[in-house]
Formats: sequence, C-alpha cells, structure tokens
Amino acid sequence: MKRQAKKLFKYLRTKPVPVNTREILALERTKLANERTLLAYIRASLYLLLGGLALLQLEEFKQIQWLGYVALVVCVIFLMVGIVRYVSLSRRLHKWNRILFTDTITEDPSGSGESV
Repeated sequence: MKRQAKKLFKYLRTKPVPVNTREILALERTKLANERTLLAYIRASLYLLLGGLALLQLEEFKQIQWLGYVALVVCVIFLMVGIVRYVSLSRRLHKWNRILFTDTITEDPSGSGESV
C-alpha cells in the first residue's frame, strides 16, 4: 500500500493531503483559541491594574484604598494563571502535533530507494 502511494505521489511538488486533515485543522483552531484566551487574560489583567492604580490615586476615598491593593494582587494572579494555562496547553498541543504530522509515506532507512 505504501509502495503504491509512493509511486502515485512521486512527481507531485507538494505532499499529499494526510488522511487526518480534519484533526490537523481542529488542532490549528485550538492553537488559535489558546492564543485568544491568553490575550483575554492579559486584557483582564491590564484592566485590573488600571483600576487598582486609579483607586490608589484617589485621595478623597482613603477608606477603600485596600481595594486598589487587592486589584493589583488579583491582576498579577490573573496574569500568572493565563500564562500557566497557555504554556501547559501549548505543550499538550505540541505533543498532539507530533502525533498527527507523522509521515505515512516513509522511505527505507537503508537508502536503497524502495519504500517500506
């Protein structure tokens, strides 16, 4: 079967479309969603940072200054959670990427030119 596929796609300039194209495209969509999620965490973190700094700058409301400090701590926590989730999912997706992109058409390691 592999020998026939090798002969069939011998003169093509591009690789044939793998059988698992649907899974590969789903993996790409998941990567993009992972990036969007990280950006959402960063955006929420920046909003908390701005809100916390604004509360700390208000001189008339000294009794709620603690809320500004809480917002700054939550800002850092949001950023760290977003980065940790992004890195862990990215590593998992990289493992799936290696599994899905393995070549189904391989050559003989002895170099004789015949396919396995």
